[in-house]
Amino acid sequence: MESKSWHAITSGEVMAALGSSRTMGLSDEEARSRLSRYGRNALAEVKRRGLLQELAAQFKEFLVILLLISAGISAAVGEGEDALIIAGIVILNAVLGVIQERRAENALDALKKMASPKARVIRSGQPRVVDASQLAPGDIILIEVGDSIPADARLIESGMLRVDASALTGESVPAEQSASAILPSDASLGDRVNMVYAGCSVVYGRGMGIVTETGMSTEMGKIASLLQEADEELTPLQRRLEALGRKLGVGAVALCAGVFVVGVLRHERPFDMFLTAVSLAVAAIPEGLPAIVTIVLALGVQRMASRNAIIRRLPAVETLGSASVICSDKTGTLTTNQMTVRRLYVPGRLLEVTGEGYSSEGRLTEAGRDVDCPSDPAISRLLSCAALCNDARLRNGDGGRIEMLGDPTEGSIIVAAMKAGIDKARLVEWAPRIEELPFESDRKRMTTVHRLPEAYLCCTKGAPDELIRVCAKWFDGTETRPLDDQLRGEIRAANVEMAEGALRVLGVAQREVSDLPPEISVESVESDMVFLGLVGMQDPARPEAAIAVKECLSAGITPVMITGDHKATAVAIARDLGIMTPGSVAITGAELGAMSDAELDEAVEHVSVYARVAPEHKVRIVDAWRRRGQVVAMTGDGVNDAPALKRADIGAAMGITGTDVAKGAADMILTDDNFATIVAAVREGRVVFENIKKSVQYLVSCNIGEILVVFAAIILGLPRPLLPIHILWLNLITDGLPALALGVDPPEAGIMSRRPRARQDDVLSGGAAVRLLVYGLSIAALGLLSFAVGLGWPGELDLSAERLLEAQTMCLLTMSFSQLFHAFNFRSETGSLFRVGPFANSKLVGAFLGSGLLQLVVTFVPPARRFLDLGDVHGAKLFDALTLAVIMIAVGELTKLFARTQEFRDRNGTTN
Repeated sequence: MESKSWHAITSGEVMAALGSSRTMGLSDEEARSRLSRYGRNALAEVKRRGLLQELAAQFKEFLVILLLISAGISAAVGEGEDALIIAGIVILNAVLGVIQERRAENALDALKKMASPKARVIRSGQPRVVDASQLAPGDIILIEVGDSIPADARLIESGMLRVDASALTGESVPAEQSASAILPSDASLGDRVNMVYAGCSVVYGRGMGIVTETGMSTEMGKIASLLQEADEELTPLQRRLEALGRKLGVGAVALCAGVFVVGVLRHERPFDMFLTAVSLAVAAIPEGLPAIVTIVLALGVQRMASRNAIIRRLPAVETLGSASVICSDKTGTLTTNQMTVRRLYVPGRLLEVTGEGYSSEGRLTEAGRDVDCPSDPAISRLLSCAALCNDARLRNGDGGRIEMLGDPTEGSIIVAAMKAGIDKARLVEWAPRIEELPFESDRKRMTTVHRLPEAYLCCTKGAPDELIRVCAKWFDGTETRPLDDQLRGEIRAANVEMAEGALRVLGVAQREVSDLPPEISVESVESDMVFLGLVGMQDPARPEAAIAVKECLSAGITPVMITGDHKATAVAIARDLGIMTPGSVAITGAELGAMSDAELDEAVEHVSVYARVAPEHKVRIVDAWRRRGQVVAMTGDGVNDAPALKRADIGAAMGITGTDVAKGAADMILTDDNFATIVAAVREGRVVFENIKKSVQYLVSCNIGEILVVFAAIILGLPRPLLPIHILWLNLITDGLPALALGVDPPEAGIMSRRPRARQDDVLSGGAAVRLLVYGLSIAALGLLSFAVGLGWPGELDLSAERLLEAQTMCLLTMSFSQLFHAFNFRSETGSLFRVGPFANSKLVGAFLGSGLLQLVVTFVPPARRFLDLGDVHGAKLFDALTLAVIMIAVGELTKLFARTQEFRDRNGTTN
């Protein structure tokens, strides 16, 4: 069946198009036929990968493949222990990856749980209850309070029907539905008041609808399709490490092949040179890197969990630290998702109401001074009347939180009354309700009638413009007075001012009568009323959200609000939070839908607020930012957020108010629903990446030094300064503990004042490759110099077997300790070690001492020395070897001084 704009035609035309009847519905035979044609009213199953497929996927990364090749070569040449270590690391990394993925793909399962299992329909003229999965287009469904809508339907009847569609549309309050409305064909999802959609819930009233879409054709099904279509992509960290693996692999193979060829040309034994080349290849590829990255990410996960952010996929930690754009839902994320009365107006006076959400903590102020509400008749009467004309209830929920039952707008009025010392329960005892005139869309008011000890009180609330029409008087705090045109104009102006401040405004009026009219009707009750005032409420911004937005901006991160709410409301909240900056604009979903991808790409950097958007719009926004090279984080809580959460580089769902669908599609869950937690997570993500970068750069620079020292010696016609077993030992003691200690380095100051990394940046970007080459050359030069000193330089070189063994031992000592000292250089990329503190990282100090002790043990303990083919080095030679190693600290300081100077010149030149 081709989908139509059902909201743009009358309900009669819908029934005619679908071949159904209000009174008869579908026949059983026709229902079965349509079910066969259109399929079950259920979401399509997604075929999941098996355990073996998930495990095999973990071995596709280039670096992992290189490690497996290294393990195979090591085993082939007799280095079985090294092969086992490498294989163990790779297998452990794969198992951890599978465990993480096994916890991930549950978004569609959550969607299915949201579907109503039963539905009340009219079949063959008889009402009956059927499984929701058996609904077909054309079925007539009956709807009442508490129902979950089982399929998309066009309303054919509605009675005070209000539907909570916040999970689908992002609306902050339940929307009033109207079967009689006919809307433009391009009306946004949130504006289609004559439609109800699968997965939404009825909070008030009743209705009847004709099913228009079922299963995957529903709006919920479209979201499920978007989730299925969203391909799993590599995170920025995974892309960077894969790129690094390729660079290291190609470089290592080229250099080691060069070492082998040059050695053979210099008449070295081919097999010895093959072993040397293999050892260098193993050394060049940091086999401990996957394990170090996994451990660093896991520790980051633990720290973030303590800050109310649960990470579902390890690489998401670093990805969040790369975020340059945060696209955030408004309702429940940047706001409290609890309507709150902000202002009260009585003729001639404007009051502010403090406090947040459904908490009675707060007060009423006028011109900055507290108002004594019990002794202020105008305020007391306004709030008492509004509380009586009210169907909402408050109750104590879990954890001491106050829960609201009913319409959030009405709940906010009860809370405001509590702040003024007015208890609704006592009011109801004093003035019990005996009649009511429910809210209707044409008159936009509701009225309740209450029995007083000696009279009757009619309380009315509704749209201010409509309410003023039935008012003839106003209450000045002591008596009622005639309502003249001047005051009517003042009331309308106050209404406009409050509405422009993104407040939802209700007018309140009353009428006291000694006897009830013979018939309670709109005409007999809603006339000659006394105007009491206006109540302005909104879903307020979280107080901490403004601070978080400010931190985002200082960190170079662009916050963007995406909401299903109205544009004026969204803009007002965005201004309060600081999201709307000079030069930024707000657009609606309709305006977005009219843009091509190219037009959106051009405009996206200037749009701070998107209002009245549909789920597919959110995905387009995320894609547009990503095409601009940005790393995009998306926060949200509703079903409508799920596709964008999955499409974004990092999806963050709300833990308290978030739907299971949103949580299932997200990489991260905020357990406190606090936007400020995002900022803490970004900071932690940046720390994690910086520490991974420190570890990677340390490993790469050391491995460069190990390759170059052997290559240079062969080029210069010297004997090999390191044997294969020396290279493997060097790799073992310098690549493990020091690199891991750098992975948990304390964060540097000002980490949140830096610009985010570009998507294409990797761990060797920003001049790092040049610095690492300098470091590698320095390590190789110091090792080669130590080797030469061991052979008798600056005099004639002694190439006897005993002297060569001593020289190789000196080279190993210098190479190992120079790399251990070198680890301290990476505590800061450009800052002096003595400024950041050489002992601030106790784990690095421990790694230095532990690895250094191991090197001294194999140097001085005879059995270990013989096992590694080392000579006896002591006295002046030991001093010379260690003195040369310390020079690496000076090399690091000079390199960073040059970097700081260059950075200052670049900045100064830019400024000028």
